[in-house]
Amino acid sequence: MTKITKCIIPAAGMGTRFLPATKALPKEMFPIVDKPVMQYLVEEAISAGCTDIIIVTWRSKRAIEDHFDSNFELEERLDKSGKFDYLKTVKGLNEMANIVYIRQPYPKWDWDAILRAKNLIWDEPFLVLFWDDLIDNDISAAQQLVEAYEKNAASVIATIEVPESEVSSYGILEWKKENALFDVKKFFEKPKNNETNSRNAAIGKYVLTPNIFDYLSQAEWWLGDWEIRLADALELMRQSEDIYGLEVEWTRYDAGSKLWFLKASIGYALKRPDLKDDLIEFIQSLDI
Repeated sequence: MTKITKCIIPAAGMGTRFLPATKALPKEMFPIVDKPVMQYLVEEAISAGCTDIIIVTWRSKRAIEDHFDSNFELEERLDKSGKFDYLKTVKGLNEMANIVYIRQPYPKWDWDAILRAKNLIWDEPFLVLFWDDLIDNDISAAQQLVEAYEKNAASVIATIEVPESEVSSYGILEWKKENALFDVKKFFEKPKNNETNSRNAAIGKYVLTPNIFDYLSQAEWWLGDWEIRLADALELMRQSEDIYGLEVEWTRYDAGSKLWFLKASIGYALKRPDLKDDLIEFIQSLDI
């Protein structure tokens, strides 16, 4: 079995839900306390054994590349001022993994972003992490997915259970369920409540076999629409080979939502010994 060492992180979206902040700052660089979302994703990929990270960006996302690059002037200033803890944090960024960047010239959604990395993946299985979903767990969601892949040598999709009222906001998986890892029987992209009884929603974390590239190419002409989704290609793929869903262990934050982004910031801050007590005191002092 080929070991998973590569991860694709699509990061070419415009972030319109967070305007005007995203006019100048990529949404992937929004900080959760003092660490940008993109760094959480890179660290998650590394936790699952990935050594090569492929980030798909576009022309307004240069800040992502700068974040993981060296900054000699900053490093020298921190060194001379004796701020060695900060220096270690900054210098470690450009040593985390082999990070490469691909430009997506037009916003053609997730299928095009993944397809653009095809020549860097070749015939290997790979991890895909989208910026929206942060999973806070001792064993990362990426690790859980890779472990599931190693049991079946087939594509695996991270899932969560959602209430009926939220079914139409997600890609929904129908399945023959025996345990947390299940065989997917059908995909629905944002179905109406009466179209499926399943409440298992796909979130933005996958292990995919390289066969997905063939189906992504098919899906482009199959639908005749450049706003297709990865889910469409997965539905084509499912008809020819096994795909599994995995209910991940999680505390999940949807970083694509303003409210959930605030919750993530508070949740992660409450895990910091240097912030927890003062933050709790502040929240309790509010006249709510």
